[in-house]
Amino acid sequence: MIPPLRITDIRTTTVSVPLEAAIRHANGCHWGRFVRTIVEVDTDAGITGLGEVGGGGESAEAAFQGLKQYLVGHDPFALEALRFMIANPTASLYNNRTQLLAAIEFACLDIVGQALGVPVYRLLGGKLRDVVPFASYLFFRFASDPTGRHEVRTVEQLLSEARALKARHGFTSHKLKGGVFPPEHELACYRALAEGLPGDTFRFDPNAVFSIDQAIRFGRALADLPNDYYEDPTWGLNGMRQVRAAVPIRLATNTVVVNFEQLATNLRDPAVDVILLDTTFWGGIRPCIKAAAVCETVQTEIAVHSSGELGIQLATMLHLGAVLPNLTFAADAHYHHLADDVIAGGKLNYQDGAIRIPDGPGLGVRLDHDRVDRYAAAYRHLGSYPYDRDPARPGWFATVPNSTWANPEAPFWFDGTDAHAM
Repeated sequence: MIPPLRITDIRTTTVSVPLEAAIRHANGCHWGRFVRTIVEVDTDAGITGLGEVGGGGESAEAAFQGLKQYLVGHDPFALEALRFMIANPTASLYNNRTQLLAAIEFACLDIVGQALGVPVYRLLGGKLRDVVPFASYLFFRFASDPTGRHEVRTVEQLLSEARALKARHGFTSHKLKGGVFPPEHELACYRALAEGLPGDTFRFDPNAVFSIDQAIRFGRALADLPNDYYEDPTWGLNGMRQVRAAVPIRLATNTVVVNFEQLATNLRDPAVDVILLDTTFWGGIRPCIKAAAVCETVQTEIAVHSSGELGIQLATMLHLGAVLPNLTFAADAHYHHLADDVIAGGKLNYQDGAIRIPDGPGLGVRLDHDRVDRYAAAYRHLGSYPYDRDPARPGWFATVPNSTWANPEAPFWFDGTDAHAM
């Protein structure tokens, strides 16, 4: 019999882990690194669980420190009580803690798995697959030095990068993050991918910056390609509903269906065909499983979304993917853009476009404290970065819909703090 466990402390460390190159998106840029806050939840049994949150370029340490008064003394098995303590839907109107809850849930599931000596997927119903397939995640990128290394800006560079990733990791599905350059340039890039990688499937995501008319025109222009789905072409359920009615491609979202109220609205009046489940955005692994069960019942398709993970959150995505019977699409991951990781053994490996689900107790990953110290020092040196700003366009900010685009004829390289014309 497992004796009662109690949380004794929560510790946080913000790390800055380098990317191969700075990656651009519709709202700005990841400035050559991911800033993530690592969460360690200690118990009176000497078991420590791991969580992770980030994505906006800033530390979340102060927010987690405010949760100690809720967590110390709490039973990590009591996950439903935890949900209401941290993210009560009415109380959290003043303080939305959904993503903080997710990191704590990860850590508690990790603790429970370790206490019972089983992997997290055993707590969630048992795995249905041994590996989770992933799509390549292709971004337009700044060069990492004045020679142009790692740059992705042109059609030729994008196709070269996609072929290299396919050769290295075995991807057969490819996602292009757009919304950076004028739509006609990104359409040419996307069509070149589909024509240059025959037999594979593709997905396009402009982060909701198209107007409804632009989204319809763009969607119709790629309708003849082997698309998995067309992700968030415009903003809002009503906008997506209008696009869905006019474009013969499945629409997907990770922005406008990220809770159960929105899911219910989409079921009553469909605007989206594929719900992208994100273990952070939904508040943990368990709500993603609940949402997947609803989608299974009504035959709405699902996939697993990526919000810029290190190995801890990747492990949550793998355990989620392990147990979902209706997961038919390859998952997304930024993971291959990372130069390193903070987990013991370094980065998890792709094989034939998939990553094996960890079989160790809990999440099945542990921290490499030397790496954590190294990247914590990097964060102290480099600090935060503004995720929603483009270092090559000072003063620019995105609107929805967007009407100003980066110039695809203007090459830049990025030194970690500033972009420089080449």
